[in-house]
Amino acid sequence: MQAQEFDYVVIGGGAGGCVVASRLSEDPGVSVCLLEAGGPDSSAFIQAPLGFAATAALGIHNWNFNTVPQPGLNGRRGFQPRGKVMGGSSSVNAMVYTRGNRLDYEQWVAQGNPGWSYEEVLPLFKRSENSECFGATDYHGVGGPLNVSYLRSPSPINQAFLQACAEQGLPQSDDYNGASQLGCAPAQVTQKNGERCSAAKAYITPHLTRPNLSVITQAHTQRIVLEGKRAVGAEFLKDGQTRQVKARREVILSSGAFGSPQLLMLSGIGPAAHLQQHGINVVQDLPGVGQNLHDHVTAVLIYRTQRKESTFGFSWSGLVKIVRSIFEWRNQRSGIITSNVAESQGFLFADKTEPSPDIQLALCTGIVDDHTRKNHLGHGYTLHVTLMRPKSRGSVTLQSANAKDAPLIDPQFLSDPRDLATLVKGTQIGYDIMQSAAFAPYRGAMLYPLERNNPAQIEQFLRDHADTEYHPCSTCRMGPASDAMAVVDTRLRVYGIEKLRVVDASIMPQLVSGNTNAPTIMIAEKAADMIKAEARRSAGAT
Repeated sequence: MQAQEFDYVVIGGGAGGCVVASRLSEDPGVSVCLLEAGGPDSSAFIQAPLGFAATAALGIHNWNFNTVPQPGLNGRRGFQPRGKVMGGSSSVNAMVYTRGNRLDYEQWVAQGNPGWSYEEVLPLFKRSENSECFGATDYHGVGGPLNVSYLRSPSPINQAFLQACAEQGLPQSDDYNGASQLGCAPAQVTQKNGERCSAAKAYITPHLTRPNLSVITQAHTQRIVLEGKRAVGAEFLKDGQTRQVKARREVILSSGAFGSPQLLMLSGIGPAAHLQQHGINVVQDLPGVGQNLHDHVTAVLIYRTQRKESTFGFSWSGLVKIVRSIFEWRNQRSGIITSNVAESQGFLFADKTEPSPDIQLALCTGIVDDHTRKNHLGHGYTLHVTLMRPKSRGSVTLQSANAKDAPLIDPQFLSDPRDLATLVKGTQIGYDIMQSAAFAPYRGAMLYPLERNNPAQIEQFLRDHADTEYHPCSTCRMGPASDAMAVVDTRLRVYGIEKLRVVDASIMPQLVSGNTNAPTIMIAEKAADMIKAEARRSAGAT
């Protein structure tokens, strides 16, 4: 089969890929092909916000990755449910819109990445956003593709959480994406009219009729096609057949913190010794590919409750409520089906010497045990206590030279003792909030009881139950040419390979202090600007 040719080939239909493909195809003079390994995002499990709570348990729209055994988690394998569908993880996440802290981006610059300061990326956040929460302000934009709103039908338990935070000295925040991150607040969510607003829904669905945009789903990319040290296309598997698409201008790799390094290595770009171990011809020795993996690790404080009207749970009345709510959502796009479960957020200091909050809280209006894969009769609520700036570093490596084999994912959770110490403090603060008087009308027994002033027991609890908050990053880290472990430069071009960029969370020099969906969209907005600018310069030169 003769390969189709396009100006740009984008590998991966997650947040980064959707944004880049959409923005590049705004120019009718160029052609863009977007490849996605999963299917379309038409499922009710995606469009109905609460549907995401079942995707991990049911294993749908998902790569269902697991880590290698983690010594820091008592040898457990962590679960890594990454989106395998149009929109990627933005189609299966909890829809929380956070940008991180201003200082995160200043640290990117300090590590040798000019052009990525907070003041320089803020306009990109604003351009991407249509803020129903605040309208047009110094920190928020209107008219962008990504709709951001408050929940239509939040649970009353959120008010108990906000009051409990106040009882423990944590102020209520006007806007944790604004002037100050510190404080607690109702979650800002990527929803529109009671439906999920994923990157696909925002950036691709409205433009599927563009004649210059080709979207190919169920296309599992096997490798980047190279001619010497130049990227010229992608090889993918679809319907049992191996096919190729060619790129006249650039190949843009947007397969995420696990998929992007895996595809680079399968294509001969990565640590030479590791590639040779798997019989892969080395095209470019880049030792940083797959290294520097880090991720937010979270503790889950789970409480039972008799307040069935305010929480989700497995009970006859709970089932009846869900069935009734499905009809409400279908007719009115309101009710509990519009919940993102993680309905309130908080940002606080476990270590007061830190320059910005180092713990993120998320109040979940149900029992969230082992990513909802462990079910319990009755109703409950959960507090996620997340370590925002982990020091532990791990890796993504190849299991084999077969693209169908999952990569070996090793976050090295809690391998740095500083992470454990900070998360213990954060867990104690979270416990204090949950034990506050405001929660008295709701509070039942803890599913996994803790002794607040027993750090050794809390450490054991964390090793037994902590896991990812779904924000892996930095496996194709951006950095200066002098940095031997950098994979891409500040314009996201892969070192040593022409016409190849990486555009997703894998390029982050360091994890942001918050959820990664909004920052990934910002990264892709900036990448699209840079690609367009370089194309204009190239056209002018000729």
